[in-house]
This record gives sequence, structure tokens and C-alpha cells, in this order.
Amino acid sequence: MLKQDELKEVVDIAIELSTTKDESRLLQKILLTAIRIADCDAGTLYLENNGNLEFKIMETLSLNIRHGMESSIDLPPIPVSDDVTNACGYSAYTRELINIHNVDSRETIEWSGHEKYDKLIGYDTKSMLVVPMITFDDELVGVLQLINAFDANGNPTDFSNDDEYIARTLGALAAVSIINMRYTREMKLQMKSFVDAFAKAIDERTPYNGSHTKKVTKYCKMIAKHMNRLYETGECDDYFDENRMDQLIMAASLHDIGKMVVPLTIMNKATRLEEHLNDIEKRFELLKAYYEIDYLKGIILEPEYKEKTRYLDRQLEFIKQINTMDYVDDASIEIIKDISKKGYTTRSGELIMYLTEYETECLEIRKGTLTNRERCQMENHVVLTGMILDKVHFNSKYNNVEKIAMGHHEYLDGSGYPYGLKAEQLMLESRILAVADIYDALTSTDRPYKKPISQEKAFKIIEDMAEKGKLEIRLVKYLKEAVYEAE
Repeated sequence: MLKQDELKEVVDIAIELSTTKDESRLLQKILLTAIRIADCDAGTLYLENNGNLEFKIMETLSLNIRHGMESSIDLPPIPVSDDVTNACGYSAYTRELINIHNVDSRETIEWSGHEKYDKLIGYDTKSMLVVPMITFDDELVGVLQLINAFDANGNPTDFSNDDEYIARTLGALAAVSIINMRYTREMKLQMKSFVDAFAKAIDERTPYNGSHTKKVTKYCKMIAKHMNRLYETGECDDYFDENRMDQLIMAASLHDIGKMVVPLTIMNKATRLEEHLNDIEKRFELLKAYYEIDYLKGIILEPEYKEKTRYLDRQLEFIKQINTMDYVDDASIEIIKDISKKGYTTRSGELIMYLTEYETECLEIRKGTLTNRERCQMENHVVLTGMILDKVHFNSKYNNVEKIAMGHHEYLDGSGYPYGLKAEQLMLESRILAVADIYDALTSTDRPYKKPISQEKAFKIIEDMAEKGKLEIRLVKYLKEAVYEAE
């Protein structure tokens, strides 16, 4: 019968095993508790791997020997088999507890597997209790081995029925805890592989965006880790534990997944006109040819012919300049409007306008390379991100990933997109993602549509945005400190 304090210890360890996330600490706790409650001298814990038992941790009190997960001790794997010379392998094979009162008695089975270990460390194994750690569906997880029980006076004795009960209980608890830990690890790996697959898909579509995703993820992690350091010194109230960090990193990795649906002609638009500049050049050459024919036929006089061809040449050079300008002013837009109104009517009655509506719209873009329609398509990638992630089953540990990812273009003052959310509606993680996203967009060296700017200038821009109430100023400060510390 278990004593009350022993029963309490079993209950306590059951609670602790259900919450422990570190495998090394988990296995050590299992073994040490079993040794203590069973009042024995030593113990070893093995985990099953591909039909073998692999040594993980051991403790020998009388020799003050402890070997953990990172131990350099060379113990070969034990086959899970019906070889009766090895108690651990045989117990794993039969899924049965083995209580050996005297390993040298030879009265029943000749157990000799312990002899190599005894010789290795100068030990003398007498009694042994071996318990297979199995799950409710008979999945073998490992083996718990206890060695050399003591009586109340500290003399060598056999393992009792109570010891068997304790060992079985701990073995069952250990099996469940280890399997749960493995499932959790597998789940995280599965989620990570899903994220990596989508990031790879984005990368293959357009290399700069794949690079952007990696860098934004890096900057988010830098901010969060910096906040954790400040939390430890009492300078910050926010802390990112493992799960919160995982969600931030996952959201950062997936924040632009909606761009997979955005046409590449928009994603990679480096100039206002792109290939349409060639169309304008060919059209202007055709117009010059038509005017020359009109001149040769006497329909127009030489001064008018020369003026029109000079005008076309002049405006084509002007259009080429506008195509790559950082900013188009009012005067330039008026010139574009004037060009767009001009056209030529052929003898057959066909009207050839100098510029198409789309070309005019592109040349009238004040800043950047996208028209209003194209910009709306680009900005819609956030909505598309939400639609894609909404189809993913995120369990409770990752239930904020979609919300975090969808907030990366929102501003604290409500001027962001797509929903115009304000500060109180945005998670801290989304605010971090917004800062990281803008910083990388400003400093990136591989964007086809813009030139990079220096770190100093980039931080000045996002600091100005923070002062205007768009970004959280402390997060800008944290990123700046983290970036400069990393250099």
C-alpha cells in the first residue's frame, strides 16, 4: 500500500509531467522520482527508436554517477526482441513488467545483459525492476529500469509489490507525457513545414518577396527578443513566451501569402509604363511616318511637318523621363494631359491617339509605379491573405496567426488598410509586424520598382510616421536598438 506522502508525490509528478515542455527535464524528473519513491540505488531510462531501445538518462546514487541527454557515455542500443538475456529488451518486446529478485540466481532465466554495464562502471547489480512504458493503444515508448532496492535500514532487498505499482504508474504517466510532447513537436514541425512551403511558393513567384518575408520575420524576432531582454530588467511590460513568439514568427512568414494571387505584372512593375513604353515608341514612329506621307502628298506644309515630328521626339523623351521619375509634379501632369488629347486621323478614318487611356493613367501616377486600380489589387493582398489563412485549421496555440498577419498594413490612427483599424483594435504583434514590414520595404536592395535608402534615413521615416500616430514609437525604438546592436 502506498504511503500518503508517496501517493501525493505521484500525483504531483503527474501534474508536473503534463506541463513540462523540455524533454531532458521530463525524463530526468521521471527517473529521479521513480528512484526516490522506490527507494533504490540506480535507474536508467531508454526510449524506443526503430526497434531499438536508446539510452537517454541514468542515475547511480552510490557512485554519484549521472548521465543525461547530452552524455558522452557509449551505451549501444538494445534490440527490442525475445532475447531473454536482456531484461530491458525482453520487457519492451513482451510489454510486461519484469521484477528480478537476484540477477545472479539463475533460478528462472539467465539475465546477463547487465554484466557489460556493471563491468563498465564497476557496479554490482543485484535486484532489478523493468517497466515498459506503453500508451493506452499499446504503443511502445521506452523502458524504465530501476536497480538495487533498499529496505528501511539501507540494506539491499527485492523490489516490492508497491514498487511495481509505483513503477507501472510512473511508466504510464511517462509514456503519455512523452507521446504528448512528441505530438506537440510533430504538430509544430508540420505547421512550420506548411509555412515554409508557402514561403517557398512566394519566393518562386518573385524572388524579392521571398527575401522580404525572411527579413520581416527576422526583424519581428529581433524586436520581440529585445522586448524580452527589457522585460527581464523591468523596462518593458510585454513578454514573448515560446508560443507567443511562435505565433508572431508564423504570422510574419505568412503575412504576404495573398500576393500569390496578385498578378506578376503588378508585383514586379518597376516603371510606370513597363512594356507599354515600347508601344508608345512604335506608335510615335508610325505617327511620324503618317505626317511624312502627308507632307510628301502636300497635305501639310514643311514647317508643320517639322513641328509635328519635333513635337513627337520631344514628348517621347519627356515620357521616358516621367516613366522612371520618383515623383511627378503638377506641371508634368499638365503636359501629359495635353499629349493625351492629341491624335491623328488616317485617310480611312481611324483615329490614332498619341497616348491610350491606360498609358495616360500610368504617366499621371504621382509617386510609385502603380495606377489606382493596380494599387487596389496590390493592397487587396491583405484580404486575400485572410481568405487563404481562413481555410487553414489553426489550433488554439496558433489561433491569433491570421489576425496578426492581416494587421500588418494597418496604422494606429486608422489610416491603414484594408479595414482602417485603430490602435485599440490592433494586437501588439500586428504593430510589430507593421514596423518590420515598412523598415524592410524602405531598406530593401532587391525591389524592382524602387531604390533602397540607408538605415539612418529609413529610421527617420518610420520615426516620423510614429510621431504622426501611425506606428508605435517604442517598437520603432526597439527595432532600431536591436538592428544597431546586431551590427
